Amino acid sequence: MPGPWKDARGVIVTTTPTIEGRPIQDYLGIVTGEVIVGANLFRDLFANIRDIVGGRSGSYERILADARKQAIEEIQAEAATLGGNAVVAIDLDYEVIGDTGSMLMVSASGTAVRI
Repeated sequence: MPGPWKDARGVIVTTTPTIEGRPIQDYLGIVTGEVIVGANLFRDLFANIRDIVGGRSGSYERILADARKQAIEEIQAEAATLGGNAVVAIDLDYEVIGDTGSMLMVSASGTAVRI
């Protein structure tokens, strides 16, 4: 099972409430990151065709992966600004927004800590 992940600043992120072998010294507060991506008309068209024919939509999977990565990077940056070197108990949420459901929001939240 993989362990926690760390960015270039050395900020560890994990969905678990603690990091084994690394006691939490200070709780610095909740950090959040939100990324909203709009759907592209042509990408939607090809995704709909793929849905009819079957298979996975690689273009949407890449967009989701990029949005998730950006949201996590935002909470890492916010934690570093607060003096933290880890974010624990990360929760990721996905929400379709907009009048026509043409946008997707990926949000990440967690607790910035110093370990």
